[in-house]
Amino acid sequence: MALHRNVRAEHADATIGFRPQFSRSGETAELPRYRLSADGMDPDTAYQIVHDELMLDGNARLNLATFVTTWMEPQARALIDECADKNMVDKDEYPQTAELEKRCVAMLADLWHAEETEEATGTSTTGSSEACMLGGLALLHRWRSRRKEAGLPTDGANLVMGANVQVCWEKFCRYWDVEARLVPVDASCTHLSPEGAAARCDERTIGVVAVLGSTFDGTFEPVSDIAAALDGLAASSGVDVPIHVDAASGGFVAPFLDPDLVWDFRVPRVQSINASGHKYGLVYPGVGWAVWRSPAALPDELVFDVDYLGGSMPTFGLNFSRPGAQVVAQYYNFVRLGTDGFTRVQQACRDTARWVAGEVARLGPFALVSDGSDLPVVAFRMADGEDRFSVYDVSDALRAHGWLVPAYAMPEGLEDVSVLRVVVRNGFSRNLAELLVSDLGNVVAELGERAGGRATADGKRRSAFHH
Repeated sequence: MALHRNVRAEHADATIGFRPQFSRSGETAELPRYRLSADGMDPDTAYQIVHDELMLDGNARLNLATFVTTWMEPQARALIDECADKNMVDKDEYPQTAELEKRCVAMLADLWHAEETEEATGTSTTGSSEACMLGGLALLHRWRSRRKEAGLPTDGANLVMGANVQVCWEKFCRYWDVEARLVPVDASCTHLSPEGAAARCDERTIGVVAVLGSTFDGTFEPVSDIAAALDGLAASSGVDVPIHVDAASGGFVAPFLDPDLVWDFRVPRVQSINASGHKYGLVYPGVGWAVWRSPAALPDELVFDVDYLGGSMPTFGLNFSRPGAQVVAQYYNFVRLGTDGFTRVQQACRDTARWVAGEVARLGPFALVSDGSDLPVVAFRMADGEDRFSVYDVSDALRAHGWLVPAYAMPEGLEDVSVLRVVVRNGFSRNLAELLVSDLGNVVAELGERAGGRATADGKRRSAFHH
């Protein structure tokens, strides 16, 4: 989460004003901004103050930067409201919520082709970032155990991944003192390649992270080919490296749209998978999933048997108390949509993304980096020779139309390439896509007439988005 510095000293007298209609006779129509007021107020007044401040936020439905779900059905929202007070850790008090979590894990294990005889095990999390941390911890502890058994040093652990990974993996490495071996990308391959992965591995490599749906451009990394390269490494050197698949977004897309793509537990080297329920799992923010192919893939020392509020339950997580509402909402989606429903939703997103890609390509000043063929994500840069304006100018100009379209530099190896990215999610209809393309066309015309903009006036690059 973001860190915030205490601004109390420099803004000691800052206040929030509110409408006189909401203050009672003799009361001031303002309250302190950075400290508690001496007295409380009417709940309707408090609501109006907060409500009015939040009007300054962008429209979530028009936020094309985020992968996170911004629309759910009224029935799902009703279930979330009904479960807002349920703590996921209180398994004994809310046994049916725990049962729904168990069913979700079983459904995901089945969706990702875990063999029943291997007894796949998993858990819900607050999101994919926590799930990635758990997957990394399991890799680290398994590696340490193997080294100890062989009488070898357990220091100097490293994790191999493409430079395009989400920042949570760099956090994992920093927090747990693991060397992050980031494989640079290039124009021919914007993600981790099999050769790049195998070349960076050695006897101190705890695992390779393969990403099913890069946040930079939406592309799927070739998990099966990466595994084959690691098979070759094991055969030639004895260095046997497992794979964790970060399927934050793709884990809820590939099984429905690309069923023949082999990336999951069908690949023997894949030991664990994470996915984000609040991305293409179609749930509001607050839920992720981590699944291991078997109990052996999850070291016992990481699992706590917690005797809490009358019930004992094995747990693995970085958090303790957390909401159960999103787990219930995930189960609702599974029951509501089934395989056919998820397929139709994700196909509609991919179709819209590919249509947007085609229209962007026809506009002229842009070159596609990805076209929505993997994740429903379209990334595009300025075409070669186009120097009248930058992607940062386009991002700024679209914001004036209400659209939040991020502009950012590509990862190590392609740092000199900056792109715009459009994430097509459930609820972003073809009609909205047509409005976006229309506004994009108008922005291109306006910027072309002005022949430049704020982002390029001083020759400095600015970023409108951070991973």
